[in-house]
Amino acid sequence: MRILYGVQTTGNGHISRSREVIQELKNLGHEIQVLFSGRKPAMLSELKEFEPYRIFNGLTFCSHRGQLKYFKTALRLNLFQVYRDIASFDDSGYDLVITDFEPISARIARRKSLPSFGIGHQYAFIHDIPMSGSNPMTRFVIKNFAPVDYPVGLHWHHFSQPILPPIVPPKIGNSYQKIANKILVYLPFEHVEDVLTLFRRFHRYEFFIYHSLSKAEDHGHIHLRPYSRKGFLKDLIECNGVISNAGFELASEAFHLGKRILVKPLAGQMEQISNALAITSLNLGMTMTQLNVVRVAQFLERPAGTPIKFPNVARMVADWIESGQWEDVEGLVKTAWRQTALST
Repeated sequence: MRILYGVQTTGNGHISRSREVIQELKNLGHEIQVLFSGRKPAMLSELKEFEPYRIFNGLTFCSHRGQLKYFKTALRLNLFQVYRDIASFDDSGYDLVITDFEPISARIARRKSLPSFGIGHQYAFIHDIPMSGSNPMTRFVIKNFAPVDYPVGLHWHHFSQPILPPIVPPKIGNSYQKIANKILVYLPFEHVEDVLTLFRRFHRYEFFIYHSLSKAEDHGHIHLRPYSRKGFLKDLIECNGVISNAGFELASEAFHLGKRILVKPLAGQMEQISNALAITSLNLGMTMTQLNVVRVAQFLERPAGTPIKFPNVARMVADWIESGQWEDVEGLVKTAWRQTALST
């Protein structure tokens, strides 16, 4: 089949899990055209394995110092350009569309009446699951941002709903030795100086901080790093704990590896606030609402977590799409969670 695959690039999590599904589909012999939107091309890197691909502006959300800014987001929206991109896209020859909450590909599928699949964490929120920070606007966005025929959500628990386990790289594992005092920090929505101020006092630990930087810098026990997938995965595997925003994909990889985790959700962002609630209710880690020295100190004294060995969900999704048995989401979900239970 020839498949159009849309990837929302606002966060790296969409890219990470889409990479796994796309590779599994290619392994089955399918031809994939990737459509990225949500971030400027200059802010994207390490996309060679996605070729062929195209990049559009799409729709995204603006934040400042750890808080979502709705007014700034509204000012930057260019709906005319989005609809012009949809209208100008050559949609001939595709058999179906898959989207990880990417709006342009979803609307191309609607325009062409192509079967469409949503594979992503955001699709879990159409079900009755733990949520916080929800309001009429967030419910409208979840329902209408990237609507599809077959929405398949991902989460750390099924909550008795047709929701799959997370998609994590199957080869991620203990290829590096764990370093007891190494902490991985990923707080991209915070000002870098605020992050540095938070961690300077904890001299017994080595903090590897990934942020929007042009080059790596080392300042004693503080190690600043520009984003690099290879370097980030190495530090994630080696570290003894993760301090991050409450995005879904990094937390999933941390749980898979048995890393203790402390998350700070992006203020005003329903998905991250709900993720923090789920982490607390499932006893998977710690949360903080502000950059908080006391919470960091408490976190650093916590023991390591227990690995949750999620199965190769990407391969399961690829096999399900190829099978044509698209109405049987329930069977797909049961198989995935059964394998998760067997591997813990």
